[in-house]
Amino acid sequence: MTDSRASSNAPLAQRRREKRSVDGWVVLDKPISMTSTHAVSMVRRAFAARKAGHAGTLDPLATGVLPIALGEATKTVSFVMDGRKSYRFTVRWGLETDTDDAEGRVIAASDMRPDVDAIRAALPRFTGAIMQTPPQFSAIKIAGERAYDLAREGETVSLAPRPVQVDRLELVGVVDDEHAEFAAGCGKGTYVRALARDLGRALGTCGHVSALRRTAVGPFAECHAVGIGELECLSGASPDGVVGAGPILLPVAAALAGLPALTVSRADAGRLARGQAVLLRGRDAPVMTGWVAVSTQGALVALAEVEQGELRPRRVFNLSQQT
Repeated sequence: MTDSRASSNAPLAQRRREKRSVDGWVVLDKPISMTSTHAVSMVRRAFAARKAGHAGTLDPLATGVLPIALGEATKTVSFVMDGRKSYRFTVRWGLETDTDDAEGRVIAASDMRPDVDAIRAALPRFTGAIMQTPPQFSAIKIAGERAYDLAREGETVSLAPRPVQVDRLELVGVVDDEHAEFAAGCGKGTYVRALARDLGRALGTCGHVSALRRTAVGPFAECHAVGIGELECLSGASPDGVVGAGPILLPVAAALAGLPALTVSRADAGRLARGQAVLLRGRDAPVMTGWVAVSTQGALVALAEVEQGELRPRRVFNLSQQT
């Protein structure tokens, strides 16, 4: 009898492969109902990668851009997570849920339905630097426990408002009396579910997110995203069932597009790789401070900080594993 797990046409989840060093980013178009953890596992199996992680959780009911770091790219995850995010989402009016999305239990209802003018008039209140109370079903920790774990156990979760930045909040269109579509651009820590909840309250009704799609995270957008089906096709087409370094595997440095770039000599690259600081000397030495992405001969060497005229390595990359 043929072992189906050995077949190149077997599902990704059924294959067992020897793990290998793979460095780079895969921008997954996460489908609805899949957890971010499951998505990371699928990508990791597809590439037979030793190490993987994601740059910002997407709820199971959300779809869209989920950047997944493999190998050395995991050292750059924080720079992606700190980037701006863009979303398209639909709000259903008249119902508020305990999760602030369609998955939760209805806790309040209203017969009032806002019109287009009222919606547009309310949007400026939710743009710029605002205070936002996160949903009780969130990953925020309370005394070491995730808020969503406490909420699922029936505990009353009380989270303090905190400052967030909403750069853009636009009404895309009114679907019907019950639903309106929006587009948003925001900073780290902003909850779209909370925007829907608070917008409903401000309009004298209730609201929750009925559909949510993330369209960009930091330097990664929908144009970079690959679907689960394409990933499985690439895996199935490979003789060993492992996706190789192709166009869907973006370089480690792709996450660092927002950082200043600095090129050093191979000698200085060697010092940085050993954890040693490098003095920025000479007439042409750059005048800068803060984080920089350091490379030599086109290869990423380290993430470093410039302090008092020195280049101090903070995260060093394995040059032999460049992607």
